[in-house]
Amino acid sequence: MYKLSLWLLFGLVLLVFVLPYFYVLSPYELHSSKILLSPSIHNIFGTDRLGRDIFARVLQGGQVSLIIGFVSATISIFVGLIVGITAGYFKGYIDKITTIVIDLFLTFPTFFLLLAIISYIDASIVVLIIVLSVTGWMGTGRLIRSLSYEITDKPYIDILKVAKVNRFKILFKYYTPLISPILLVSWTFGVAGAILAESSLSFLGLGINPPQMSWGSLISEGRAILDIAWWVSFFPGFFIFIVTFCLFQILDKFQQNIQK
Repeated sequence: MYKLSLWLLFGLVLLVFVLPYFYVLSPYELHSSKILLSPSIHNIFGTDRLGRDIFARVLQGGQVSLIIGFVSATISIFVGLIVGITAGYFKGYIDKITTIVIDLFLTFPTFFLLLAIISYIDASIVVLIIVLSVTGWMGTGRLIRSLSYEITDKPYIDILKVAKVNRFKILFKYYTPLISPILLVSWTFGVAGAILAESSLSFLGLGINPPQMSWGSLISEGRAILDIAWWVSFFPGFFIFIVTFCLFQILDKFQQNIQK
């Protein structure tokens, strides 16, 4: 299942980013004669209430959702890595301040914090990446802080400190390799979480604004006509399911390898 999920995810990402260059139908072109057509040979996923091709829109929206998911998760992991290693290495007041900041962020439910921030800012791809990154690094930071504490107590770290080895060399040469398996797990979980968070915000009308689209906004567009045109919301939702399912299968494999 792990290998199948990995190949399926790779194929879907390739499909979303490459196929739009070859697919002839536009995600923006309106057709008054093709309103709410069910899936067929000519329109694989059917059309919406403006006659736009759903398959083309799912591909275009997938680019936005995946970019937001991958980039925001990467930034979150990088921030969590820096904060966690710094707190675990230096300890003392730096660790106390870091812990207070992390606990302060974790006090607020993440999704409601997202809603509060987005409600005052016009959403765009860059804004959503920044907001999801700001609200998504705390769990990784706390976990890496705990692992860094254990590494700092190792005898060879004390020897390196006594030998006055450069701190950055110690952190990136001796800490990061030991923490990297956890980073992969956190990154995989972060991508899935970011895609679901962006989709939820877009579904509520607080995410990507037209003419841009994401899988969440496409689902939102079809909810009013779900009883007569199920395909409008089903296919973007199905793609979200496939991506998150594959990511969680990969995450499960990572966790098994770490335990071994």
